[in-house]
Amino acid sequence: MMQINGDPASNKHSLLNVMHRFIAAANNMNETIMVPSLLRDVPLEERAANDDNNNNDDDDDEPLCANKQRDMYEHYLLLKSIKNDMEWGLLKEMSSGASFLEMAVKQEEQQKPLHPEDNADLEHQFHYHLRGLFGVLSKLTLQADHLTNRYKREIGGGNFMR
Repeated sequence: MMQINGDPASNKHSLLNVMHRFIAAANNMNETIMVPSLLRDVPLEERAANDDNNNNDDDDDEPLCANKQRDMYEHYLLLKSIKNDMEWGLLKEMSSGASFLEMAVKQEEQQKPLHPEDNADLEHQFHYHLRGLFGVLSKLTLQADHLTNRYKREIGGGNFMR
């Protein structure tokens, strides 16, 4: 197998690089947002606040916020929780002493016994999940950056005054 670069983290397409970018964005978000409670009741999307003020009925009927989080505070907590899970593992599920990898293998074995002819399927599954992980981590990084920048704008503009 040919190795392109000695340090996989320096490759912009490496999983480690994508993970580091998300963790850095989440750390920046956490360091910037000094008073997270100020995020309560602030709509996640700026468009949601503008549409509520304008009451446009000619807009399409798609939901303003496709995420389950209703405000910036809930989204902040979600991003922070995902970062902690990435750094420390799924501690809640690991109370039995088994590692995350051991639990995943055991769950997979319970679903379907592994046969030698399944190796090609394992490669397909790996690439499928790797692409998904890249996509999710990239979106989470953008969301953490957006939340940080939005917090800076809101605090700078004094929009949190009640």
